[in-house]
Amino acid sequence: MGRFSLPDEKPGGLDSPVTAKVMKYGAKAQVAVFRLTGGRVGSTWRIGAGFRKPVPTLLLEHRGRKSGRLFTTPLLYLSSGEDVVIVGSQGGLPQHPQWYRNLLAHPETRIHLKGRRDVLVTARVADPAERADLWPRLVELYADFAKYQAWTDREIPVVVLSPRP
Repeated sequence: MGRFSLPDEKPGGLDSPVTAKVMKYGAKAQVAVFRLTGGRVGSTWRIGAGFRKPVPTLLLEHRGRKSGRLFTTPLLYLSSGEDVVIVGSQGGLPQHPQWYRNLLAHPETRIHLKGRRDVLVTARVADPAERADLWPRLVELYADFAKYQAWTDREIPVVVLSPRP
């Protein structure tokens, strides 16, 4: 394990409420900085495998499936032609992230990229063949996705965001 690598085994305390709070407030801070700077700051992920190989980050807007409230979540992404691909890894936690379940209920949304705000997209879960093609590319983009998958029993969802007019 390198100096900035994640362990191969799931860390103890990953499921802790404290970990969830740290993730939540870290995400809120990243959203605020990204918005304030138009993505000049906060548009790359430099943690874990991203330390030596920074990964592009976007802001995903999603409507709560129960509350109807609008939320914004920073996520790593892969460009694939005109589509943008995101991953519901949630750091290898045992349940899918809220944003994933919200997109299933409300797939029409928008994303914000560095220098591009309010990009209208429609979300869909990659089918098995598409996922098989995208997953190695996602792991190449951010190697820790493979560790997250090893840490959880669920299949981590891959979501394709396609532009809409």
